[in-house]
Amino acid sequence: METLILAAFVSPEGLLSFAMVALGLGMVIFFHELGHFAVAKWCDVQVERFSIGFGPVIWSRTWGETEYALSAIPFGGYVKMLGQDDIDPGQETSTEIAENPRSYTAKSVPQRMAIISAGVIMNVITGFLFYVGAMWLGRQVQTNEVGFVQPGMPAWQAGLRAGDSLTSINGRPVLDFSDVTRGTALSQGSIRVIGEHADGEKFDVVLTPDRSGTKRMIGVGPQTSTQLIPAAIAKGIPIVEPGSPAASVKDGFQPGDQIVAIGGQPVESYADLRSVLTDRRSEALEFTVRRAEPSGDDSTSTQATTTVPAQPYRWLGLRVEIGEIAAIQHDSPAEQAELKVKDRIIKVQGEGDEAPVEVGLGLDPAALPDWFADHGGTQVTVTIEREGIGGETRTFQLTPTTDRNWGEIYGDEAPTPIPAIGVAYEFVPRILAVEPDSPASKADLKPNDLITKAEFIRPADWPESLGSSNITVDIGDHGWGQVIGLLQALPTWDLKLTVKPNGQEPTRTVPLKAVNAPDRYVSSDRGLKLMNAVKERKAHSIGEAFTLGWDQTRDSMMDIYLTLRGLIFRDISPKELHGPIGIFSIGVQVAQSGIAEFLIFLGFLSVNLAVLNFLPIPVLDGGHMVFL
Repeated sequence: METLILAAFVSPEGLLSFAMVALGLGMVIFFHELGHFAVAKWCDVQVERFSIGFGPVIWSRTWGETEYALSAIPFGGYVKMLGQDDIDPGQETSTEIAENPRSYTAKSVPQRMAIISAGVIMNVITGFLFYVGAMWLGRQVQTNEVGFVQPGMPAWQAGLRAGDSLTSINGRPVLDFSDVTRGTALSQGSIRVIGEHADGEKFDVVLTPDRSGTKRMIGVGPQTSTQLIPAAIAKGIPIVEPGSPAASVKDGFQPGDQIVAIGGQPVESYADLRSVLTDRRSEALEFTVRRAEPSGDDSTSTQATTTVPAQPYRWLGLRVEIGEIAAIQHDSPAEQAELKVKDRIIKVQGEGDEAPVEVGLGLDPAALPDWFADHGGTQVTVTIEREGIGGETRTFQLTPTTDRNWGEIYGDEAPTPIPAIGVAYEFVPRILAVEPDSPASKADLKPNDLITKAEFIRPADWPESLGSSNITVDIGDHGWGQVIGLLQALPTWDLKLTVKPNGQEPTRTVPLKAVNAPDRYVSSDRGLKLMNAVKERKAHSIGEAFTLGWDQTRDSMMDIYLTLRGLIFRDISPKELHGPIGIFSIGVQVAQSGIAEFLIFLGFLSVNLAVLNFLPIPVLDGGHMVFL
């Protein structure tokens, strides 16, 4: 008897999705067991029971010599053959059964191998057919374009940028963004990435993925589109961030709106959108959108315009100390000028300025990215301390670009980038100066206070779909940059800072509310929730569907073996794996994305079942094959 156990998890997302997953998983297991059953019958083996489900039998009917049963645990199944029983191995040694010509043990080794391997073969076939169906129906996949590059990570250091298109990783083609994630996580050693920058320049770089998390990563994310999330996806999620400039325009946007122009400038891609909103970040701008007719007829649409105010920079009125440079981009102005990791920028001077400005007391370290971008195309002088505070002082000349930061939260361990010169730097969360009449001043914060923790307090009217709890940032050595990002992203949230007065215990907690900084604005999408950029992947003929289905089946089998290799060599953490409940929960979510996506899920599950069951482990099909 070959046993498969899958547990169910009831998700509140919808009874229909739950039923689809239950039926789909049952089909995957049914076809696996049907393979064993059919070949056993073909080899004239007596099949005593064919069970859908596992555990106590709740219904059964006997036809011929075989009992067909439904068992209590619906997501499992088994075929019980005379002379072969995993639960009662002693049956195999019974002399009476062994002499029965219709027992499993009486059959030749090739026949028994055929019976054992039939379930795996059937799963490969059904997985292939699931993939063929998905390719025939067509599915939306994320493009192979980079939309986010995390500062300090390998891709950032190599000079990859938002808007780059990736074409291959380690020789495997990148057809959509899932190939980027998978190709990185399942690799070993360094990886070769080939692609094309947004300006058409090709690149070919070798990266060593970061291994600090649960899987290997290079620090890139998928591209965004210019379309607001549609109603079918939103499902209670606001299409604009509460408290953002876009939210101040009542009924200005609707789900599924496609942005076609901003401030009179045509917008055809997210790169265009970023360019306009960065260059004109201080202006109130008119957004022109293409809107589908209420009838739902996609062939007709109207245009609507809405003026959205600029997004002011939110601050607390304090300046902290600048930390060291954490990473430098390849071939950047900083690298060309021979700045190094662990250098600490202490002064900057623009061309024509009478004297340098001290970073910290004279210039907010958080304003450094904008300062360099404002001086783009001109030579500036940078004074650094080599190897950090108290190190040797050196002066360099370099020419920044006009590149600016986009309004993104990079994470609690990510340094803050200065795109104009290609460095990413840290903050030391020790207060250097407090602006008079600012929130920090009113909270009685003082120079030399050390900030250790920040807690963002969720407003009572904050939508549950966007999070139901406060957000706490343990500042440590790297967290102040994340606090700055959250101040921009959560303008309606209050804040509590935990500080050590004059750097000494005991700590005290002070409440604050950020305010708009004078004449400073954020380069961002102004609070719009936009979809990821997607493209359709669809076969144009049944022959192409079969070809694409086989490619997907082959790649899935290879990915499973690479995953196992990654687990063995610790390139992938076991935390990345899902148990039966996790698989069922994911299935419910996928089922809500459409039939094609659900078929992909079933195809991958079928291939998983095939590969894992053929591993040389006792009680699995592969273990039986090894014994044979």
